[in-house]
Amino acid sequence: MGIICGLSVQVVALVAVNLFVDWDKEVALDYSALSDYCILSCLASLKALEYYIYLMTTTQVRIHDMEVEGEERSENDGWKPKYVKEAKKQLRLGGPLIAVSLLQYSLQIVSVMFTGHLGELPLSGASLGSSFASVTGFYVLLGMGSALETLCGQAYGAKQYPMLGVHTQRAILTLLALSIPLAIIWYNTSTILILLHQNHEIATEAGVFNRWMIPSLFAYGILQCLNRFLQTQNNIIPMLIGSGFTALLHVLVCWVLVFKIKLGIKGAALAINISNWVNVLLFAIYVRFSPACKKTWTGFSKEALHDIPSFLKLAVPSAIMICLEYWSFEMVVLLAGLLPNPTLETSVLSISLNTCWLVYMVSVGLGGTISTRVSNELGAGSPYGARLALRVMIIVALSEGTIIAITTILVRNVWGKLYSKEEEVIRYVAKMMLLLALSDFLDGFQCVLSGAARGCGWQNLCSFINLGAYYLVGIPSAVLFAFVFHFGGKGLWMGIICGLSVQVVALVIVNLRADWKKEANKAVCGAQRGGSVIVEEEEL
Repeated sequence: MGIICGLSVQVVALVAVNLFVDWDKEVALDYSALSDYCILSCLASLKALEYYIYLMTTTQVRIHDMEVEGEERSENDGWKPKYVKEAKKQLRLGGPLIAVSLLQYSLQIVSVMFTGHLGELPLSGASLGSSFASVTGFYVLLGMGSALETLCGQAYGAKQYPMLGVHTQRAILTLLALSIPLAIIWYNTSTILILLHQNHEIATEAGVFNRWMIPSLFAYGILQCLNRFLQTQNNIIPMLIGSGFTALLHVLVCWVLVFKIKLGIKGAALAINISNWVNVLLFAIYVRFSPACKKTWTGFSKEALHDIPSFLKLAVPSAIMICLEYWSFEMVVLLAGLLPNPTLETSVLSISLNTCWLVYMVSVGLGGTISTRVSNELGAGSPYGARLALRVMIIVALSEGTIIAITTILVRNVWGKLYSKEEEVIRYVAKMMLLLALSDFLDGFQCVLSGAARGCGWQNLCSFINLGAYYLVGIPSAVLFAFVFHFGGKGLWMGIICGLSVQVVALVIVNLRADWKKEANKAVCGAQRGGSVIVEEEEL
């Protein structure tokens, strides 16, 4: 009843208002009001549209502004100061990172060197076992872990700091699970190698070496994740200190286990286990207690258990990309076992490969540096910074490759003595070093281009490039030179050089065609969503 009374009063009042209105006056006023209303409405609509466009394109606007700002600074200040400043950044990051790569890889090198002084058979067994372990274990974990260069690098550039810890934990869980089937493969190393028609005695020694090295497989996966976690934050000095301490400890442990306790090839494998786990422990303590990791490591998160398929979507192409390249080098050692005098060929090719990997660690350090710089700049929405970083690193890589090639040629006559006392082995290694000089130069260049690709998330595309370069060109060429033209071990390495050449040309084309503004936009959007954008090959 009360509502009805109120409605009645409202109706009476509105009727009175409409009865006493002066309609001529209202019409005159309405023309003026209508024009004002239309103008205000248009302005409001335009403002709303402008705001909507701003919201929808805020990332693109920010990226465009940073691009223009970067180019203006470059024009005003000149190109030299910008290049010098970027070079200093890369040297501060790249120098320690190269040292870390060398120190961590030296564990296998040192163990193989110690077994080399036990005789030719232990050297061949440890070399073949180390190669098999790398192919079926270490390289797979390295490739999977390298996905963090994209994920953590772009998240750090976008200031999504907690996501670095989440991505790292997710990667550790995935790699630990993957290590179980890989360990089963290692346990059956000798059986697999014999099925591949390798020398029975060498295969047996390799099997012993790998069985005793199984615990290091799990440590290696964790280590690769912690490496990327610290690397993408430009936090390299703790890595350098921890890896340096571990490398020194490894020499002592290896000497004690191999010669003092007389465990022989088993002792060399056990030393790798101990050293890798010590390195993991040192890194873990630093990450847990250092103030430098306070923002990026906030403790274990349940979020790491979710979205594992998204991690695999980037990690699997990363593993394929790296494994396809690394496997082709290791296949050379397996093919050497099919040549006349397999003991000599396997030993020399293993020494050459270990030397190549040792030098390659310098290139890996440069690749990790450019990957970090590119991913950080793209995550921060700076395409100009990413492009500048790549240009500077290419100059550095060309200089590094030239120096390494010249050094390789100069030490060719003495290098074999570090691995063996056999005069025949030393002379053969000296001949191989001339080919290694060329492959080292090309490898340094492709490492930088591949590192930039990882920083952008181009793993899918690069996996196809590596497949074509090494398995359609490299390995067939190696077989042709070694078994048809009878160049032996040198022919195998000539095939690798052919594959490297194709890979470098393809990566140069990919980087020249890159749309850096588009890549920055994708990186920012991916980091804000807690993930990273994977670039399909057709987009380039």
